Amino acid sequence: MAEAITQTMEEWKPKNPWFLLIPTMLAAFMFALDQTIANIALPHMAGTFSVSSQESIWVLTSYLIASCLTIPMLDWLSKLCGRKNIFMACVALFTISSFFCGISNSMLMMVISRFMQGLGGGILMPIAQAIMMESFKGKALSAAMAIFGGVVIIAPIIGPVLGGWITENYSWSWIFFINVPVGILVIALAYKMIEDPPYARKQKNVHTDYLGIFFLVAFAVAFEIMIDKGNDMDWFGSPFIVKLTVVWVVSLICLIISQIKQKESLIKFDVLKDWNYAMGTTVITVMVAVMLGSMAMLPQFMQNMLGYNALVSGLAMMPRGFGSLVGLFLVSRLVTRFDPRLIACIGVLILSLASWMLGFIDLQISQSSVVIPNILYGFGMAMGMMPIVTLSCLSISKDKMANASGLQNFIKTVGGAVGTSLVATFISRFSQVHQNMLTHNLTETNPIFAERLQSMSASFMTMADPMTAKLMAAKLINGQLIQQAHLWAFIDSFRLYAVTGFLVVFLILLMKKRKDAFK
Repeated sequence: MAEAITQTMEEWKPKNPWFLLIPTMLAAFMFALDQTIANIALPHMAGTFSVSSQESIWVLTSYLIASCLTIPMLDWLSKLCGRKNIFMACVALFTISSFFCGISNSMLMMVISRFMQGLGGGILMPIAQAIMMESFKGKALSAAMAIFGGVVIIAPIIGPVLGGWITENYSWSWIFFINVPVGILVIALAYKMIEDPPYARKQKNVHTDYLGIFFLVAFAVAFEIMIDKGNDMDWFGSPFIVKLTVVWVVSLICLIISQIKQKESLIKFDVLKDWNYAMGTTVITVMVAVMLGSMAMLPQFMQNMLGYNALVSGLAMMPRGFGSLVGLFLVSRLVTRFDPRLIACIGVLILSLASWMLGFIDLQISQSSVVIPNILYGFGMAMGMMPIVTLSCLSISKDKMANASGLQNFIKTVGGAVGTSLVATFISRFSQVHQNMLTHNLTETNPIFAERLQSMSASFMTMADPMTAKLMAAKLINGQLIQQAHLWAFIDSFRLYAVTGFLVVFLILLMKKRKDAFK
């Protein structure tokens, strides 16, 4: 019986695999787009809901963490409902939640709507990846990977541009309303075009791992609250954050133990025994964290420090799309001729170099000064991501592909959420460090400070008495100091992301070479 099932799995082929990509890649594009489309509109949302910029980050991380809940459930949900049915149901939930995001009138309603949107959208990316890896081989896989790379890389890059244009010309609500007609179209296309392989169809007597679901939800919710509120509550200086940390750590340990011990578990961690899969997943997670972290940080710098509006700061991100297109074009041809690991190493190094270049920004830079780093960001992400995704899943059997894809996207999404949330922490903490260092120079024993204070006080003498003029000058200098401290916080953050990227190159070199990857 087992041999017959295995034979069926190997013999199954879709009637036209390219038709399968139309609804799945469109849905995955919609999900990836919404990872970053709200980045540019965060200051507008914060103003609408009367919350701080740190609290507005919840709009991003609630979406990312919620998607973690459904991503690992892909294999189980496919057997329970059928992959096609669950795909259409998740698109419907994503579409409805997008509408409620658009009509949100409070931060609570927005976070809940984004959470539901993430629940619906989380499963779309692993389904697209699983279908692609199942349906294509050889050079056709290379072409399909280029399309998938466009979805994974270009969609988050287009997000800030589209979000900025919509926010400036209409309202931030419309960045969510545009999902409604697209979602309806995807459901109609999926109904006509998607076909399930034997191992992804609805099955009888499917075991439901309630314990695994409980531990997964406990981990994801506690982890989200911790990374979002940690910076505001002084991290481990807060008993509440310490308790949350204990909850998510214990939940994660219990989840891993329960999944290993159970035969019919929610998540099958045995795929991590595959060396290339484990190394590739780690590298992909770091790459996504660096990309999403920088995409959350750069618009904040341009709007808060340089005074650009949402549209202009969004347009500054557009060169990443151009770099991604060039990278995808080159990598789809180079992977058939050279070692994919070498190409991936070059991609990650270029990605890290782009982040390092942004570590030399100042308050006098023009918008064009961020064009080259952004092009390199997109080019490096495309060059690195495509070979790594393929190498990591190439030795995974088809019947395990849904689970492997779900687990990889789960880990990647958690990494993206961490990379995004750490932006607020890095900027806040590094700013405090530099402000403390610079303050030591603001003493009258420092001849440079004394001269600057006297000069500025003299300029205020025409409008105030000497004492008030001196206070005005001191306040102005203090404001400049805070501004410089924030600038150095951004510089340190970009450099830290760059160093992190450089380090994972060694993990790529540890992956096993697969000569048949794209043959």
